[in-house]
Amino acid sequence: MNANRNVYLKKRTLDEARRMLFEAFSGFGVMATEHVSPDAAVGRVIAGPVFAKVSSPNFHAAAMDGIAVAAADTFGAAETRPRTLTIGTDAFWVNTGNPLPEGTDAVIMIENLNPVDDRTLTIEAPAFPWQYVRKMGEDIVATELLFPRGHRITPYCVGALIGGGIFQVPVRKKPAVTILPTGSELTDWRTVPIEAVRPGQVLESNSFVLWGLIREWGGAPSRREPLKDDVAAISRAVSDAVDEGADIVLTVGGSSAGSEDFTRTVIDAQGEVLIHGVTIMPGKPILVGRVKGTPVIGMPGYPVSMIVAFEQFVGPLICRMLGVPELQRPRVTVETTRKIPSKLGVEEFVRVKLGKVGDRIVATALPRGAGSITTITDADGIIRIPNAVEGIREHERVTAELLRPLSAVENTLVVVGSHDNTLDVLADQLRAGHDGAVTLSSTHVGSTGGLLALKRGVCHLAGSHLLDTGDGSYNVSYVKRFLPDTPVRIVNLVLRDQGLMVARGNPKGIREIADLARGDVRFINRQGGSGTRILLDYRLGQLGIDPAGIPGYDTEEFTHMTVAAAVLSGAADVGLGIYAAAKALHLDFIPVVTEQYDLIIPEIYLDWPPMKVLLETIVSAEFKRRVKALGGYSTRMTGKGIEF
Repeated sequence: MNANRNVYLKKRTLDEARRMLFEAFSGFGVMATEHVSPDAAVGRVIAGPVFAKVSSPNFHAAAMDGIAVAAADTFGAAETRPRTLTIGTDAFWVNTGNPLPEGTDAVIMIENLNPVDDRTLTIEAPAFPWQYVRKMGEDIVATELLFPRGHRITPYCVGALIGGGIFQVPVRKKPAVTILPTGSELTDWRTVPIEAVRPGQVLESNSFVLWGLIREWGGAPSRREPLKDDVAAISRAVSDAVDEGADIVLTVGGSSAGSEDFTRTVIDAQGEVLIHGVTIMPGKPILVGRVKGTPVIGMPGYPVSMIVAFEQFVGPLICRMLGVPELQRPRVTVETTRKIPSKLGVEEFVRVKLGKVGDRIVATALPRGAGSITTITDADGIIRIPNAVEGIREHERVTAELLRPLSAVENTLVVVGSHDNTLDVLADQLRAGHDGAVTLSSTHVGSTGGLLALKRGVCHLAGSHLLDTGDGSYNVSYVKRFLPDTPVRIVNLVLRDQGLMVARGNPKGIREIADLARGDVRFINRQGGSGTRILLDYRLGQLGIDPAGIPGYDTEEFTHMTVAAAVLSGAADVGLGIYAAAKALHLDFIPVVTEQYDLIIPEIYLDWPPMKVLLETIVSAEFKRRVKALGGYSTRMTGKGIEF
């Protein structure tokens, strides 16, 4: 072991670490007071009780157009005994919002008046005191409490503040949070052209994510330029931030156990380390220290790990400084579509896709990589697995925190099965029409996995391109085999070119499937049960090639794009996939077959409005135009039902 590496001396549970953080920085509502105008106060936290200075309205006001009267003067009026009133004597014209003339206490609507001449009119019903009148102080009474301390101001509150005569609002200053990104590999995307970014360089994004999170939770972020992996430079930056009055200092990266992770060394030298390592995943490497009374927190460098650490530690600390409860997401009960394993002793934050299928909201786990920001941008919710639980069973009902509104989840089409790039186009096209109300959530488990998901009732439709090696047809025989008791409709989405993807210039001189067995070619495969895998195995069988002799046959990916990325990166020499994926990453392509990619839809969902929108969308001219632009696709059968 490298002697310079950090060691997680004692990892804490999440509850223990949060308790230690809040005990070390125990002030609640400690931020100083400043005054802002009501229009600048939205989102701010009131520092002290706010009492109205004036009443609203500050006079008795007409609530209708008509005449103001003394109600007592109208008593006895009836259809058989109309009462005559004289304008300027016992009746006064008013419009909505006008002050009531002195001596009046009611308004009679103009519709209920019977004019006699320019000065007189009759009424056929009496008025009652304060009829159609907004009394003085009806909304706000001078000196009454408008908002208590700790109230977070909404746009609605602005009207009450102004109406109550409050033109300078006492609010707590926002906690100043200084962000110090660290890492010699970091590159500024604002100044370096994307073409100039070299292998080993990383576009610095974490500090910008933190910037948005800090603002969302009520803090005032400031960001320093990225620091190299140099103890002296990082130490100076931390010391300067503390001395300049930062309420919280965040270093980004450098908090784990690597030999160049210097945050612990810096904090040890200037103050004390309170927490290093928490038994959560992602988020384990968080480091909490104190320098001259200021919290200095080492944030993990992996983006999802950093986000979880922020939401569990930094965000709640900002809320405590402001004197408000920490933000809470709405929660909903969901049912898992597959088993989700977990390690004992670690609390996991599992990102999931959600959709309402029948009367259940189903949850499908996304990949768990802490370095993959898309696992949280694609997520609809988060399931927390306690550290004393060894995973979640298939079909278990658990609680999920919502990252999107429940209404959006309920209008989400859940498609499970084979991956295809046109699903991304379809998802975007659905959002472009019908007021953006319909969304598409796709999970890629292969064609067979999609049919099994339909059988289990955990999705609305499946994407499939399963080749029947007996008769050359697609999907029909598999639907009959896996879904014998489920009435479905098979609708073609696209015809697509499938072939071998190789690096530009085809350096290995690969020409056909048979070349995979040469021995000098590294292959990247699709997962078992996928239509691409079935096609490959069928062709290998035709050629009499033993899959065990193909280097890389057992290395699997779940989408065409990840296969293409493996070839682009040099991790593999060749993969079998669709032309659109090869084109997207500028790879060469050797055609093998044109295949049929269909949507398998249970009949019970055909009349569901979101499904109708999907079926209308795939036959639209705009969708077909965008699909053809991807390359390698034909839409001549798109939207057509497949008879079986």
